Amino acid sequence: MLKRISRIFITDLLIHVNIVDLISSRVKLKKKGSNFYALCPFHYEKNPSFSVNHNKQFYYCFGCGAHGNAIDFIMCYDQLNFVESVEELALFCNLDVLYEVDKKVDFDEYYQRKSLYKIMDEIARFYQNSLRKEKFSSFLSCYLQKRGLDNDIIKQFSIGYSPIDKKNNVIKVFGSSKTGLNLLIESGIAVVDNDGNVYDRFQGRVIFPIQDDKGRVVAFGGRRIFCSEKPKYLNSPETRIFHKARHLYGLYHVRLCKFSKLSRIIVVEGYMDVLTLRRFGINYVVALLGTSITCEQIQLLYRFSDQVICCFDGDFSGRRVAWNTLEKSLSYLVDGKQMKFMFLPNGEDPDSLIKKIGKCKFEKCISFADPLSKFLFEYLMRKIDLSTPDGLVKLGELALPLINKIPGKTFRLYLRKQLGYKLGIIDEYSLEKFFSNNSSIKHDVSSKCIKFKNMRMLISLLVQNPQLSIFVVSVQGMKKIPLPGLSLFIELIQICKITPSLTTGQLLEYYRGREYYFELKRLAVWDNMIHNNVIEEIFIDFLIHLYNFVLGHYRDALIVQDRISGLTKKNRELLWILNKVLSKKINDVFSLH
Repeated sequence: MLKRISRIFITDLLIHVNIVDLISSRVKLKKKGSNFYALCPFHYEKNPSFSVNHNKQFYYCFGCGAHGNAIDFIMCYDQLNFVESVEELALFCNLDVLYEVDKKVDFDEYYQRKSLYKIMDEIARFYQNSLRKEKFSSFLSCYLQKRGLDNDIIKQFSIGYSPIDKKNNVIKVFGSSKTGLNLLIESGIAVVDNDGNVYDRFQGRVIFPIQDDKGRVVAFGGRRIFCSEKPKYLNSPETRIFHKARHLYGLYHVRLCKFSKLSRIIVVEGYMDVLTLRRFGINYVVALLGTSITCEQIQLLYRFSDQVICCFDGDFSGRRVAWNTLEKSLSYLVDGKQMKFMFLPNGEDPDSLIKKIGKCKFEKCISFADPLSKFLFEYLMRKIDLSTPDGLVKLGELALPLINKIPGKTFRLYLRKQLGYKLGIIDEYSLEKFFSNNSSIKHDVSSKCIKFKNMRMLISLLVQNPQLSIFVVSVQGMKKIPLPGLSLFIELIQICKITPSLTTGQLLEYYRGREYYFELKRLAVWDNMIHNNVIEEIFIDFLIHLYNFVLGHYRDALIVQDRISGLTKKNRELLWILNKVLSKKINDVFSLH
């Protein structure tokens, strides 16, 4: 069954949100005239060129061209996909998202997810209480002490314990009813064995709640304290609310420290690394929930900081993980985004290293992390003999496709020059010739274009000012006219008339994922060089030209018909009227009946 967010809900959401309030929660805005301005969050600039229009519920940057409505802003600024952006915006507006299946609102899915969030929160508190009760048992106390888990960290990260006692475990407390047991099984807490017995997946383990970036408990990690238990670490399986590729341990706590973007964020491999670094006062750290980073996690990281530092083992396997991270990150390196790599001494992890050298020296190690450019070439060159022509060719073949993946023009150019130096190509002409002959970048230039100048102007004015639709009395007589863009104009007029208070942002949202969406977005920010005081007058003037074109089309059709088969008396009278109207260019004809 196809599930998506209800379009009705999206429309309602854009009515509720105030784009000025939304953007000002992330970027410092200053009112100037009817608009608000700021330094653009999507490119570096010294003077504000980022404009937010309250009436249109639309933003536009005169510097880099970034533009869109509230959903577009969340997608770009927070690096989220469409569904996640709508969910984030709904949270901002304190609204519950409504989903639909086969175009019917899926209330079952909505309530099921809500029930899972609720029971996961209750189970997390149960585990915390269990830890407080069992804290002084020898095994548990010894483990907590050994790992340096003091009361502050335990409380801050809601660390718990899953008791072995069958009379007072999760199954007994939450699974007494059929509904409760089903929720435990669906959440991944309860496991049913081959004999039909139900048990707690994490029993006898120290529990680390995994929260999403909004603070909701979505999963658990469990660490054994008895050597007989296998494996050492155990995580929740994938559920309706938990997909490990989309989450990072500790991210919520990073967000609590600072809502605006951090100057840097460190990625480590384990829960204990996060907890120990936090205990030493390094609060900008998160951990992966698997053996390698995912594209979703990279996007998530760049929502919170422009500089990501990956802290991995210095051995072969650690560098292999680092290389995998580098390859996945290339497509997200717009100018201003950085990826660095900090490699640890053999036999050390962040937990053990900071305990040995302390916070100051550890942070000094962070500041000396290898930039992506250094690691990229070092990794590629480790098995290439650059003293031979074949080696130089091989380096070019390996490096260029990777460099060309980078969307950031400045950083891509920098890496190309670095590659040129290593290949011995120094002068600009030879370098440009080499890259133009080997470039793997192909730009998709196929897009629907509205080429007729007058129609493009009409549509642009209407998208930027939906209230202009009141000047169009009727579009009935236009529907069969073969004019590029006219059918779109008619549809836009009909949409605007159904919702008189429609904003530019809401109108564009109606077309997301449909034909002409990107063309309409371009027209929404197209500088038509028309002053606000004369917009209505200019729109009416172009509208009159359109009506004259339509009338001319009908007149020509009648003339052709007259030559072929003759005209009826009624049609001959109509032809006479059309000729009169068009010859005198009567400007008060606003409809064709």
